[in-house]
Amino acid sequence: MDLVPALERPLKNVLGAATAKVMAEHLGLHTVGDLLHHYPRRYEERGQLTHLADLPMDEHVTVVAQVADARLHTFASARAPRGKGQRLEVTITDGSGRLQLVFFGNGVHKPHKELLPGTRAMFAGKVSVFNRRLQLAHPAYELLNGDPDEPGEAVESWAGALIPLYPATAKLESWKIGKAVQTVLPGVQEALDPLPDALREGRGLVPLPEALVKIHRPQTKADIADARARLKWDEAFVLQVALARRRHTDAQLAAVPRVPRPDGLLTAFDDRLPFTLTEGQQRVSREIFDDLATAHPMHRLLQGEVGSGKTMVALRAMLAVVDAGGQAALLAPTEVLAQQHHRSVTEMMGELAEGGMLGGSEHATKVVLLTGSMGAAARRQALLDLVTGEAGIVIGTHALIEDKVQFHDLGLVVVDEQHRFGVEQRDALRGKGKQPPHLLVMTATPIPRTVAMTVFGDLETSVLDQLPAGRSPIASHVVPAADKPHFLARAWERVREEVTAGHQAYVVCPRIGDEEEGTAKRPTAQDDAGKRPPLAVLDVADQLAKGPLQGLRVEVLHGRMAPDDKDAVMRRFAAGDADVLVATTVIEVGVNVPNATAMVIMDADRFGVSQLHQLRGRVGRGAAPGVCLLVTEMPEASPARQRLGAVAATLDGFELSRIDLEQRREGDVLGQAQSGARSSLRVLAVIEDEEIIAEARQEATALVAADPDLTGLPGLRTALDALLDEEREQYLEKG
Repeated sequence: MDLVPALERPLKNVLGAATAKVMAEHLGLHTVGDLLHHYPRRYEERGQLTHLADLPMDEHVTVVAQVADARLHTFASARAPRGKGQRLEVTITDGSGRLQLVFFGNGVHKPHKELLPGTRAMFAGKVSVFNRRLQLAHPAYELLNGDPDEPGEAVESWAGALIPLYPATAKLESWKIGKAVQTVLPGVQEALDPLPDALREGRGLVPLPEALVKIHRPQTKADIADARARLKWDEAFVLQVALARRRHTDAQLAAVPRVPRPDGLLTAFDDRLPFTLTEGQQRVSREIFDDLATAHPMHRLLQGEVGSGKTMVALRAMLAVVDAGGQAALLAPTEVLAQQHHRSVTEMMGELAEGGMLGGSEHATKVVLLTGSMGAAARRQALLDLVTGEAGIVIGTHALIEDKVQFHDLGLVVVDEQHRFGVEQRDALRGKGKQPPHLLVMTATPIPRTVAMTVFGDLETSVLDQLPAGRSPIASHVVPAADKPHFLARAWERVREEVTAGHQAYVVCPRIGDEEEGTAKRPTAQDDAGKRPPLAVLDVADQLAKGPLQGLRVEVLHGRMAPDDKDAVMRRFAAGDADVLVATTVIEVGVNVPNATAMVIMDADRFGVSQLHQLRGRVGRGAAPGVCLLVTEMPEASPARQRLGAVAATLDGFELSRIDLEQRREGDVLGQAQSGARSSLRVLAVIEDEEIIAEARQEATALVAADPDLTGLPGLRTALDALLDEEREQYLEKG
């Protein structure tokens, strides 16, 4: 939200080229406005000290503390063989804990003079462990005492009762960022306010210039609260206006209404179903059919629990469109999933999927598969079936988006697992319709309502929250392999028992195992200081086949296998010709083998909460109950174990997604991790600020309906341009 010429000035013109270069490279800050929107992470009170007891390992921290004692040691080393090496050890304290600082060599002289017992200062550095104690080696520091010889420059620039501590890097300490902010803060008075006056005054929010001064230089805690309340509204409102404008633009487009024939393909399909749809499926189907019948394109997000029957709802929508003379395309993120969907759709439809073939029903259509690895002849035939309209339904991967693919009359696009596709890909497929087709986006990761409003705010949302009859409960347990090795032995016995009872099992590992030395993926769990590399499919399969699961038919499945091999393994497993499938997360979504009742997830702490919930949903899909065992070596008190405990304790995906969001950085959830763009959310917390987001959405929708071009709101238009410039376009795509 870089707001006006004063705030659009490049930092190099204000702070000098060297500082500006570091800010651009390490913090992504380019203009005065960027810097003013780089808010303090927290504040230190002069009379209070930080909690040294809670410092995170391997992170760059800034602490305010007092020197307890300082000792200079001499020692012999290769560089200083005659005992001339010098090491200064300074202990600082904050009342909650103590922290050791070390300085070596020529670097000891200045701190030895300045860091005397009783001195208060800010220290910044990376936390490491030495002799089982936390320490900062060669930290940068800034004294807070005010030296009578130097006319209190440090004290002046840190005036005020609260010291802001900024998100910093090794190259740029918090106080240097603070001094840079001090330099640009006077220009803040020229900031154009993005909030309409009536909205701001009606909600008692302070003007933007005042909010920026108060967040960077607060005199009291009330100042911080005022500033944050105001800046949260900015973020929520500007984002919701962007989404409301997207909805508004889409609603202006014309689409062909698609109403199913009363006794056509959909009726024939429903008559074949061996079960009745759940109330949820019926309700959501009605919402979708109402949308399909309008002359504007549907934009709907269908989210539901693993196994809640989303595919059935999507298939009925596709059949309705085929009934009405159009074609439907289902876009899946992987070949395994596309093949799986193709198989389950043709099985569900039976002779209704055999259009143009002997034995096909009179209402039948053709269902074709299109993936990148198909043979040339099959691919040519599929493309021909699409362009002639012979195929009513096509299921495929990104291959559907290619230029060569042309449709006779594309009426509906269904996107499975939205978080793997950006808006551009959605739009590329929608662009293949003569008029914009209707769009249904599915996700099996349950998303809390506010996240849906923030990330998928351009879509209407339908939620399936009950499981179909016949789905069995899944019991989940944490297996602490390090504390209780006999629990792991029992887990393998449990797998054998399931197989003996005629069922099958999955074993999931975080890594494949054929990576070249040095390219093995670093583990992603936060608490992985010094852990062994993650377990690999190929190693684990080998150990199981020779050890605890000897005599069982063990197969492997992972993403680097050839597509035909993957499909062959999945077919054998689905047919019951393999007992245990050792796999990576390729089985995370869409794989449906009702006879698989057990899952063992190795190194479960290396997976995210939502991912574990997804994986677990692969078992208990038939009449027999499922069991999911989460194997971990993490100690009982660790955050990773608590996370696994939460997954074991509930099968409610919406509850888990909230826990997940509270534990992760919001940016990850909002797709920032993949796109590399900076999150535009700096003070807004999606879960905590539910009410603000909901209210901002209402205000934004009303504003855009009344004035879609925002003619009377130059400040808001500027803020939108800043949100939607280059990289940040991706923010709305969550791609």
